[in-house]
Amino acid sequence: MRPSHLFRGLCLAAGLLLAPLIARAEDGHELWLRYRPVEASAAGAYRASVGAVAPVADTPTLKLARAELERGLAGLLGERRDGGGEILLGTPKSSPRIAALKLPLETAGDEGFRIRTLADGGRPLTVIAANTDVGVLHGVYRYLALIQTRQAVDRLDLLDAPKVRYRLLNHWDNLDRSVERGYAGQSIWDWWRLPDVKDPRYVDYARANASIGINGAVLNNVNAKSDSLTAPYIAKAAALADAFRPYGIKVYLSARFSSPIEIGGLKTADPLDPAVRAFWKAKADEIYKAIPDFGGFLVKANSEGQPGPQDYGRTHADGANMLAQAVGPHGGIVMWRAFVYSHEQPDDRAKQGYSEFKPFDGQFAENVIVQVKNGAIDFQPREPFHPLFGAMPKTNLGMEFQITKEYLGFSTHLAYLGTMWEEVLKADTFAAGRGSTVAKVVDGKLHGCSRTLMAGVANIGSDRNWSGSQFDQANWYAFGRLAWDPEASSEAVARDWAAMTFTPDRRFTGPAVKMMMGSREAVVDYMTPMGLHHLMGRSHHYGPGPWVAGGERADWTSVYYHKADKAGIGFDRTAKGSDAVAQYAPPVAAAFSDLSKVDEKDLLWFHHLPWDYRTRSGRPLWDELVIRYSRGVKAVDGMQATWSDLSPYVDAERHGEVATYLAIQYREAQWWRDASVAYFQSINGLPLPKGEAPPPLSLEAYEAIAFPYAPGI
Repeated sequence: MRPSHLFRGLCLAAGLLLAPLIARAEDGHELWLRYRPVEASAAGAYRASVGAVAPVADTPTLKLARAELERGLAGLLGERRDGGGEILLGTPKSSPRIAALKLPLETAGDEGFRIRTLADGGRPLTVIAANTDVGVLHGVYRYLALIQTRQAVDRLDLLDAPKVRYRLLNHWDNLDRSVERGYAGQSIWDWWRLPDVKDPRYVDYARANASIGINGAVLNNVNAKSDSLTAPYIAKAAALADAFRPYGIKVYLSARFSSPIEIGGLKTADPLDPAVRAFWKAKADEIYKAIPDFGGFLVKANSEGQPGPQDYGRTHADGANMLAQAVGPHGGIVMWRAFVYSHEQPDDRAKQGYSEFKPFDGQFAENVIVQVKNGAIDFQPREPFHPLFGAMPKTNLGMEFQITKEYLGFSTHLAYLGTMWEEVLKADTFAAGRGSTVAKVVDGKLHGCSRTLMAGVANIGSDRNWSGSQFDQANWYAFGRLAWDPEASSEAVARDWAAMTFTPDRRFTGPAVKMMMGSREAVVDYMTPMGLHHLMGRSHHYGPGPWVAGGERADWTSVYYHKADKAGIGFDRTAKGSDAVAQYAPPVAAAFSDLSKVDEKDLLWFHHLPWDYRTRSGRPLWDELVIRYSRGVKAVDGMQATWSDLSPYVDAERHGEVATYLAIQYREAQWWRDASVAYFQSINGLPLPKGEAPPPLSLEAYEAIAFPYAPGI
């Protein structure tokens, strides 16, 4: 232990003797729905304004909404409330009293709500109203969140509705319960015991998702097995749909494009073949018979070896439209992933998604959504926004984020991703002039699209804390909040999560939120500073691997992306290089291409520069890179100190778990820094900046580190 940490530890030990008793040990299973008692100083005011919950109409969702409200208020305020008032839940159709109030609900849509406080015969009346039962449920969760975050509820007139229509988790879960890029145990779907055994966690999962506005779940991996579409597995999916339905959550399935061959007995999967089209129509009819509110299909085709329409000389539009025609009569959608790259290796992998989809703008069916990753490579710690956003005005485009941290330290590195997603969503595409942000593409405002989507690759598993670590829960929560409102503040979201998950005490939330807001930038610094990318170990994507070369594809290696040599480093994507910048609107392309304008966070993504290039700090590029690597390590050290100081406000079990993981992160951040510096120094032969310690091991020692059993492969 460093002396500074020892001193802090002694001070905290003394302080704990004087601190009030903290909550009983917890394991994180309750997420942000803990409903712990409001402190005495605030409880009286809440009890005075919060009344009894009125009976509701006899529908599954309204009964759930009332039960959730009763549960939350009992936990927060106790069974006795002194206001003498009432809380009224329902829709104008389900409640004559609400209908008589004539509350303006037109803009609430199908899932939004209005919360208004009124006077009813001198008694306080709180109305949580919506056009649908699910909207009422969303309103209940918001009302409880206001109390959890210690906001006033005595004078409310709140109207809120989701800006994105489809807000989905994509589970990369396999039928054997393994989870691709999952770091929280097995899949929570127990396919072997379904449909007969319905784990109570299925309801817990639906409840958590409903509380943050998520309304759909793709149950199986995009690298799909055709078995998922057979009758036994349709029945299993139907059991999950039954558990989710009262919470307003639909199920979707990833469809393997070659299913007509593998389970249909056909010799082809050509989307223009009449027999293939008949297969998919019959399959859709079969699924909807078992799951009347089935959401539709997610498809990964002609990418990473997956079958697709290009195998038959057809286009992505041909394949997507065929499936859209099958599910369309039932109200279903097709989400067709734009994460594609061909067998023929191009000059720049970053250009492939745009090249394969842009020519077909306007040719996709109305119920097709092209699902685009936030960046053009693959969920890297930092990527510029994908050039397809803003480039396909006649096509429904959806955003795909990765909640599970495949490239950001798995579940043991604290990296709050709300800041990453906000950075992307705020990026200006200039597609229709200044202010054409990615968020406005995603929510449909920019191009007038109504089929809007935000999907997140889930980080959920069978671990008791759901996501592998306490702070990874924040990424699940933040995804739901940003899917509901892509223009929300990631800092405000982090503050709400911290208050609801731990304590609203500002002595905790202030430092904790500051730590969260800087955490992802720390990871970028110690892994991939200044626009470097794809530097991780081969296959498992764990730990540093800037030396990775050779193998089946050049674009599965690190050297393909950093292009470091004796002269310099970086991928030239300007007009002098791969010209990937040409896929962006001219103002964006000009800024990325101009060394005086490009943000240095993206510098080496777009430029190959000499090691002695003078950065804006005045330091040579090599010195700046090394200093940023070290800055990331120091930031994690600071996170450890912050978390240590917060122990009086967190139960011992969760505090200890986070502290242990931060220790792992510090050690691995140092490993990333040292291994990366050792490799790049072997290329350029340059001395380290003054004051920077040399790596303690040889490059050969770092290269020899192997992880044949890393999770998530």
